[in-house]
Amino acid sequence: MGRKPKDNTRDGTRGVSRRGFFTAVGAGAIGAAAIGRAETRAASAPPTGEPVKATLRVNGRTHTLLVEPRWTLLYVLRDRLGLTGTKVGCDRGECGACTVLIDGTPRYACMTLALEAEGHDVTTIEALGHAESLGPVQRAFAEEDAFQCGYCTPGQIMAAEGLLRANSRPTLDEIRIAMSGNLCRCGNYAHIFRAVRKAAESRKPEGGVR
Repeated sequence: MGRKPKDNTRDGTRGVSRRGFFTAVGAGAIGAAAIGRAETRAASAPPTGEPVKATLRVNGRTHTLLVEPRWTLLYVLRDRLGLTGTKVGCDRGECGACTVLIDGTPRYACMTLALEAEGHDVTTIEALGHAESLGPVQRAFAEEDAFQCGYCTPGQIMAAEGLLRANSRPTLDEIRIAMSGNLCRCGNYAHIFRAVRKAAESRKPEGGVR
């Protein structure tokens, strides 16, 4: 036979006890108050998903488009402007595959909001050269076999480009430090360092990367 139902009242009748009743009512009241507070916060919060007009200057061209405030520069470059040379890696600012230049300085596009880039010059791998006419850093990477799977290569090249724009004759230690924010899962670092040094040596004497 099953267990006999436990008496929940002092007079022996089965049902909800006085203590159980007030406990349930109290829990319901607390829950309702919490929901009310959450709804109040939601109502007072600014609408984060509403697009706003943004003007971005990328690779020398001006683009005006609607951008949600939460969108990253990486997302806008790839999915709104079609510049897929900038790669999605860790998407949390650790691997460097998404590195672009902002006003000549290497930045992680996945950690930069698109709206933060307004009023600045954004440079992606597409601006440095293409298959028929490689830029000096791209050419050096190819000649020194500075890639294997190649997924990190666009970010590596952009980091190297940023370094050479700021320091035309870097030492090996300076190259290592400048490239330390870009991870290569194939472990091809020795070739990457040689490629950066070769790109530096190929510069014109009067300055500027050829």
